[in-house]
Amino acid sequence: MGAGFVERLTGRGAKPTLPETLVLGERTVRLDVREHPTARRIVMRLAPGGGALRITVPRRTPARTVLAFLERHRGWAEERLAGASGQIAVAPGILLPLRGRPWRLVHDPACRGSRLEEAGDEGILRIGGEVPHLARRARDLLKREARRDLQAAVDRHAAAVGLLPRSLTLKDTVSRWGSCTADRRLAFSWRIVMAPPAVLDYLAAHEVAHFREMNHAPAFWALCRSLCPDMEAGRRWLKEEGPKLHAYDFGA
Repeated sequence: MGAGFVERLTGRGAKPTLPETLVLGERTVRLDVREHPTARRIVMRLAPGGGALRITVPRRTPARTVLAFLERHRGWAEERLAGASGQIAVAPGILLPLRGRPWRLVHDPACRGSRLEEAGDEGILRIGGEVPHLARRARDLLKREARRDLQAAVDRHAAAVGLLPRSLTLKDTVSRWGSCTADRRLAFSWRIVMAPPAVLDYLAAHEVAHFREMNHAPAFWALCRSLCPDMEAGRRWLKEEGPKLHAYDFGA
């Protein structure tokens, strides 16, 4: 039997260190290992688009333990990677989803700023400026639209529960679509605006329901359902289709 994964990476007898990348099947992916203060076991996930293998570990987990875990679960990682879609570069001509519809990204140097234009089934997202800044400008436009839609949904659900949010922040998180702190500070992934409006409404209702129930007990789900009667469809969409929204690469 040949050398194990740990020995192949570190050399026989050497003190193991974690590599920056791994070769899985025929692809090289980034290895992203992060300690978490409350983690009790090692958890491995493939990043949307398959660009990185993300591993969450308890504090002070030895490198050899992580490498042994990788060796045991190498087949799982390669299988998931084989089915992962590649990243989609945001560039002139591509279709970007917005509120569940496709929008053609058009670069127009004569355009000042950026704007949305209705054009039948396929809208136009017109972006001005120089090409190197196009992806960032497209991202900024989506974030503006996300803030507007989320604020409206949050305001509506907050009125229903009789409590106001302390703040609303937009992020580009992968592990969660939204969060709510005990003092009602909300955070959302701005990419939710790419989903159908009913999905965004469910997400807003979910986080606002935490104003009253800081848990996921039956009382929480009952409140969430009262705010968003079609919540099961929203949950299902995020689980099945949500990861695809992270495949769009807007650059740094």
